[in-house]
Amino acid sequence: MIVLKFGGTSVGSATRIKEVANLINTSEKKVVVLSAMSGTTNDLVEIAGYLYKKNHDSANEAIITLEKKYYDVIEALYATSEFKEKGNELIKSHFTHIKSFTQDMFTLFEEKAILAQGELISTALLHYYLTEQNINSVLVPALNFMRTDKDGEPDLFYIKENINREVNQNPENLIFITQGFICRNAFGEIDNLKRGGSDYSAALIGVACQAAEIQIWTDIDGMHNNDPRHVENTKPLANLSFDEAAELAYFGAKILHPASVQPCKIANVPVRLKNTMQPEANGTLVSSETNGGGIKAIAAKDNITAIKIKSGRMLLAHGFMRKVFEIFETYKTSIDMITTSEVAVSVTIDDTKYLNDIVDELKKFGTVEVDTDLSIICVVGDFIAESKGYALSVFGALKDISIRMISYGGSRHNVSLLVNTSDKNEALNSLHENLFENV
Repeated sequence: MIVLKFGGTSVGSATRIKEVANLINTSEKKVVVLSAMSGTTNDLVEIAGYLYKKNHDSANEAIITLEKKYYDVIEALYATSEFKEKGNELIKSHFTHIKSFTQDMFTLFEEKAILAQGELISTALLHYYLTEQNINSVLVPALNFMRTDKDGEPDLFYIKENINREVNQNPENLIFITQGFICRNAFGEIDNLKRGGSDYSAALIGVACQAAEIQIWTDIDGMHNNDPRHVENTKPLANLSFDEAAELAYFGAKILHPASVQPCKIANVPVRLKNTMQPEANGTLVSSETNGGGIKAIAAKDNITAIKIKSGRMLLAHGFMRKVFEIFETYKTSIDMITTSEVAVSVTIDDTKYLNDIVDELKKFGTVEVDTDLSIICVVGDFIAESKGYALSVFGALKDISIRMISYGGSRHNVSLLVNTSDKNEALNSLHENLFENV
């Protein structure tokens, strides 16, 4: 069995849905994981925002606009009056449900129920289309098997037991369709795995089913050696190790959600990154294997905030660092980079939800400075932090860039540098020219 995940762009129109149907119509047993059609989740977030503000008129207007888009998709997707009618009934049912939320008090879990509608619709549309084409498939609701525990983490035992039960009920079937992103929490309420969670869903399903391979289908032909949105002449990478892919995903490579790598690494289930628009392209294979040392790729992560705590009196005191880290733990805020000196410690974060509270707590230990509009540039490769010459190549390429912080040696697979976001594009292009083109 294999698991194939298709993102929002891959199912973003009637034409794209038909192409996905062609791709999955093979003789291999598979679970197909779908995101919502591109743009839908953003529209649903906007609708939820109106409902929080009790702006029911704007909410209803946005709902009607989105509903019409889906009726247009139905008209283009199905060829027969029977399935056009089924599709229209499906859309009417889901949007009647969404409209019901405009009548009552609106809560967080009602918002999550609204956000789930995108994936529920996209999977039903594909299932109907396959049925119209006389291709057998089974629609397996993710809400029947995808669950998180009381800590908000995936309940791996529950997922494994229930997804396999659903699949084994139809042993002759080759195509099982389910939703990415959505789940239930420990109390049975509709919840989700956060943005990008469809990749995570596919990883959890692949591990639970002991899949031979997990395929992540998107709109780019694998993970590139630099960000193609900012750098020209980037190239897809044929192979990456789990560790290298994890570093790139965490530090900005949008093609793969960072949370999806770890369960695959533990279970040793390879992940292949493929392009829906160019299915013949090889893409990138992420596995436990590596194809040698050297610098492989560069990624950048924006919206970084740096916090510096100056405290000559306390920095070297026993337990000081523990107390600093406990503040970030209290506010469930992850640290990306850290550097220390005799008089100061600097950290970076990308989640500023509790920034003011964190700063107020840190002020108990010394002077606190906060810098914003920063980016982390991550240079990734196999054992580059333990090999000679790579540091010189990286820093030489950035000789004209102001570097705010450096993280080197914390991982065998990356060198991370903090720069002003205004310098990011220049830094990415200079690194690309010096590390990949002039070698």
